[in-house]
Amino acid sequence: MRMAPEEDSGNSKANHHKTPPPPATQQQQQVKKRRPSWSDGQLWLNKGDAQQALRNVVNKLRLQSLSNSTTPPSEPDSDIQTLDDPDPNRQCSDPDCTSLLSDALLLNVLSRLPESQHISNSLVCKRWCKLSGKLVQSIKLLDWEFLESGRLVFRFPNLIDIDILRACVKLGRNSGILISHRLVSVHLDSSSANGGFVRREDILDWEVVDGGVKILVEGCANLRRMVLINTSEGSLKCVADKCKTLQELELHCCDDFSLRGISGCKNLQILKLVGSLDGFYSSMVSDIGLTILAQGCRRLLKLELVGCEGSYDGIKAIGQCCFMLEELTLYDHRMDDGWLSALSYCSNLKTLKLQSCKNMDSSPGPDEHLGSCPSLEELHLQRCQLRDKQGLRALFLVCVSARELVIEDCWGLDNNAFASASILRGLRVLSLHGCSLLTTEGLDSVIESWRELQRLRVVSCKNIKDSEITPALAMLFSTLKELKWRPDSQSLLSSGLEGTGIRQKGGRSFRWK
Repeated sequence: MRMAPEEDSGNSKANHHKTPPPPATQQQQQVKKRRPSWSDGQLWLNKGDAQQALRNVVNKLRLQSLSNSTTPPSEPDSDIQTLDDPDPNRQCSDPDCTSLLSDALLLNVLSRLPESQHISNSLVCKRWCKLSGKLVQSIKLLDWEFLESGRLVFRFPNLIDIDILRACVKLGRNSGILISHRLVSVHLDSSSANGGFVRREDILDWEVVDGGVKILVEGCANLRRMVLINTSEGSLKCVADKCKTLQELELHCCDDFSLRGISGCKNLQILKLVGSLDGFYSSMVSDIGLTILAQGCRRLLKLELVGCEGSYDGIKAIGQCCFMLEELTLYDHRMDDGWLSALSYCSNLKTLKLQSCKNMDSSPGPDEHLGSCPSLEELHLQRCQLRDKQGLRALFLVCVSARELVIEDCWGLDNNAFASASILRGLRVLSLHGCSLLTTEGLDSVIESWRELQRLRVVSCKNIKDSEITPALAMLFSTLKELKWRPDSQSLLSSGLEGTGIRQKGGRSFRWK
């Protein structure tokens, strides 16, 4: 057997032992692999806040080691500072470790926690309470004194969304009865029996509301959405001057001339104007207010008018001035006859919604004077009375270019009224919900004229029967991209039992034991 060289005999005894490199090579490797240590007082972090926080940890560990030694501690360095105790020589029995973190770092940590924990986090200490308040961006005010005292803007300086409606209603909150509306919810008491649920004297005076709004906008200048009630022109001007980033505004119980104050809101894109609300409060918004609104808010994208009065002139002014308007919603409108023809001036309107309207237009005028909305894509009718066939036909003529028609829980829509929808030749989506007077025959006669129909939804229409479906209608169903067919409970039961053999002659049946 050939012997290994003499210089390799050390390696044959222990494989894990290696001959140390020359001193120069070992020194080079130590220099190459050496990293900054805690004792050097140097940190390799680049962020200033993190570096300061870790330096505080190191300094505090030094203080604790010095206090535990037998010799008296030396004078601490001048740069050793702790945030939880101004005197670094005094030792706390239970120190707060989070005090070593800067406000920016601690705020970053708290922002990553779920929103459900913000309230419990704010109860830890005053510092956490202040930092947790900076994370709140949306709030519904219930206590008006909280705003007047200045505590609201101090506690929540980064608000971008606030609703002060509930705080401005002076009804007792100890009542066990709460009435909720789509737009407002209030508690009821014995004084609400006469004159509606919310009387005029139950709302704070406009002088008081203006004072609170000025405190709010001066402390929270980054607001993007506000819900206000009973505000004056001066208060709205203050909002326009201070809140340059305001994009959405909801006004309740305001008159015509107070709307002049929002002309300075250059970036306002969404506006909801609530005039009269049955059972709650009533205010006058007429063509004067609509014209002022149109001239002052030319960059509106969405406009919702609730309980507003007006006529052809007001809607025409909105269409001519707000040329960027894409969505218009009318809730319980009080428009005069002939207003429908003014919709043709809304050249860029894409969505039209009519909700809880008692009529469309009693006297729309000749068809040649109605015009149409060339860019309209969607027409929504929700909880409206459609007994006026002339007004409904005029509405379909104005919306002749619509691609989607949605009718939900509307009264009076029978076969004759629905027949006027055949004007919508380019309709692609039809959704019917709660149309109890419409029959299968009326639906079949209109759908035949829609060659581009792609989606059909029929829900809770009890007079539309499966047994009355014609072969032509069944053939149309097979070509649709989407079909939701639940006109009544019987149809729903049939579709659920399909393929099971139940309810067929000679099939299975249930037996009670």
